[in-house]
Amino acid sequence: MTIKAVTPRVVEPPASLGMGVSVYPSATAMVWPGEGHAHEAVAVPGVRLGPGDTLVEVELATVCGSDVETVLGHRPASTPLVLGHEQVGRVIALGRGGAKTTDGKRVVLGERVVWSAAVPCGRCARCRRGVPQQCASLQKYGHERMRRGWELSGGFATHTHILGGTPLVAVPEHLPAEVLAPASCPTATVAAALEAAAAIVPLDGALVVIAGAGMLGLTAAAMATEAGAKVVVSDPVPERRDAALLFGAVAVADPAAAPGSRSGLPHALAKVGGRASAPSIALELSGADSAVRSLLSVVDVGGVLVLAGSVSPGSDLPVVPEILVRHLLTIRGVHNYAPRHLEEAVRFLSDAGTKYPFAQQVGAVFPLAEVDAALASSGFPRVAVRP
Repeated sequence: MTIKAVTPRVVEPPASLGMGVSVYPSATAMVWPGEGHAHEAVAVPGVRLGPGDTLVEVELATVCGSDVETVLGHRPASTPLVLGHEQVGRVIALGRGGAKTTDGKRVVLGERVVWSAAVPCGRCARCRRGVPQQCASLQKYGHERMRRGWELSGGFATHTHILGGTPLVAVPEHLPAEVLAPASCPTATVAAALEAAAAIVPLDGALVVIAGAGMLGLTAAAMATEAGAKVVVSDPVPERRDAALLFGAVAVADPAAAPGSRSGLPHALAKVGGRASAPSIALELSGADSAVRSLLSVVDVGGVLVLAGSVSPGSDLPVVPEILVRHLLTIRGVHNYAPRHLEEAVRFLSDAGTKYPFAQQVGAVFPLAEVDAALASSGFPRVAVRP
């Protein structure tokens, strides 16, 4: 199936009904009916844009690990569902009153943008307290059941209907879509994780150990390096350890290495830190229970352990209160991110997105109609679908 670029036609209904936009040929969403079923192409000929809403033509969408976990049945999901929450696109229509980017500028037609994976309400107690990423009525692109009025609710489509209140950030024209699409998930999440760490220990000059060299870990290695840290990355896969070196890591370790092995984490930390070989910042980005325990055992006095990979239920973490007290340790959790973190993600990619091989981490690009093949693909931190 070939999906062509489209030109929207704006239909003027009564003001109370919002702005109607008809797209010819019809916008198309790849809809997942549920576990064990292939995606189905669904035409969405008309979109009703409410005040502050935006219609974006998707340029490229990358496949997150959570998308794969969903179709495998490892994550609960309400179906039918349009998956995808990492993408970059171009604005083709605006609801009444228009929309603004996070820096307060008016969004203009034709502007290239990325948007937050989540829509906060901006009014609840959590939003007012400064944690909109955990809004009491949070909606997430690629996670909500397809419904009338919000059919284009995920990135695996020719277009995405961006709801009013969604943080939007304009992005440079020169950066490849493969670099920008992950901004709304791994890059912004890492920005939040590093901010959480830096609130306890300054990044500049710190020894940082990262567990996991997937897209989160590679991004964290590059961002921490750019902030002046010395980075050690631990991952059991040799190819991922090699990639971490390309993203700024000064040493890598195999968490499965035998005690005392030169490829183990203690040796890597000693090689980088010398006598001060205990890291003051540890980032757990793999989601492995063993990695959490390992990092907790090596972090230095006064250090901080940031957990961002444990987004699925796992085993209990045994923590001895005396060690937390005597070692002055801080453990922080990061899930989702605030608008400022998406802004920071785009700033980082604008400055260093081509300095590191981010584009090469997207190993294959599939046509939108072949989204099932994209979800089944493996061997790279990311694959993508292009409408």
